[in-house]
Amino acid sequence: MCDEIVVRAPIDRCFLLSTSLAIVEMELGMHPVKGRTSGLVLRGDTVRWEGWQLGIPQFHESLIEPFEPPVFFRDSMIAGRFASFEHDHHFEDRGDGTVLLQDEVRFSMPFGFAGRMVGRGFLVPHIRGLLRRRFVLLKRIAEGEEWQQYLQ
Repeated sequence: MCDEIVVRAPIDRCFLLSTSLAIVEMELGMHPVKGRTSGLVLRGDTVRWEGWQLGIPQFHESLIEPFEPPVFFRDSMIAGRFASFEHDHHFEDRGDGTVLLQDEVRFSMPFGFAGRMVGRGFLVPHIRGLLRRRFVLLKRIAEGEEWQQYLQ
C-alpha cells in the first residue's frame, strides 16, 4: 500500500523529520524501548517499539537499512507480530520549493488464510490511517516553525 503528500519545505528537513523517533512515537502511540530510543535513526540502527495497537499489546523491532539521505530509507521488521513488514520512505525534491514524500508499506501475516483475512479486513485500513496521520503531522511540523524542536 502506498501514500504520498507534498510538503513545502527543504528535502533535508523532510528526510530528517521522517527519521525522528519522537515524531513516530507521537503518531504511533508506541514507545521505543531498545536499540535507538531517542533522536534520529541512522543506517544500521534497530528500534524496538512496544505499546498497544487495536487493543492488543504489540511489539515491533525494525532495522533501518538501506539509508540514502536525503532521498530514501527503509525500516524492515526483524521481530514482531507480522510474518514480514517493510516500510519504504521516498523523498523527491520537485524543484519548486516542495518535496514529494511517498511511503510504501508491504507486509504479510502469519496463519495462512486467516492471517490474510485479518490483514485485509483490519490491518490495511489501520495502517493506511497511520500513514495518513503521519504525513499530516510531518507536513505541519516541516512547514511551520515546530521542526526546530526536533532538529537541533
